[in-house]
Amino acid sequence: MASESRLYTFSPETRDKLRRFRLGTSRAKDPQAVVYQIDKHTLEIAQADETTYTNVQELGDELPDHSPRFILLSYPLTLPSGRLSVPYVLLYYLPVTCNAELRMLYAGAKELMRNTAEVGKVIEIAEAEDLETIEEKLGGAA
Repeated sequence: MASESRLYTFSPETRDKLRRFRLGTSRAKDPQAVVYQIDKHTLEIAQADETTYTNVQELGDELPDHSPRFILLSYPLTLPSGRLSVPYVLLYYLPVTCNAELRMLYAGAKELMRNTAEVGKVIEIAEAEDLETIEEKLGGAA
């Protein structure tokens, strides 16, 4: 068992929410995102709030300026071939202004979050404005 899985924890409720979100968004017509954070004292990874964002701009407005977050994103888009795709990705939000302790905390949990959430891809973003170009990063038609 990997060391990060002994250090960081997910409650059974959080694991269930992760599974339901993954399965429930696979046929979504609109983008859907939930934000997760790590409790610095208990090292538990949990949903930051009960909000499911359907607007990427609104999500960007809610992200903190100095603290990392994990964002699960299901983003329907049309591929250049004309086919509809709904990528399920982990956005690793790591602002340049966050302190070294938080950087290390989130860096250590990134792969565990990726595997537990069963996402296909991890995309690192440094600022909320990076969300404006998320469709390009996911490979959608311009």
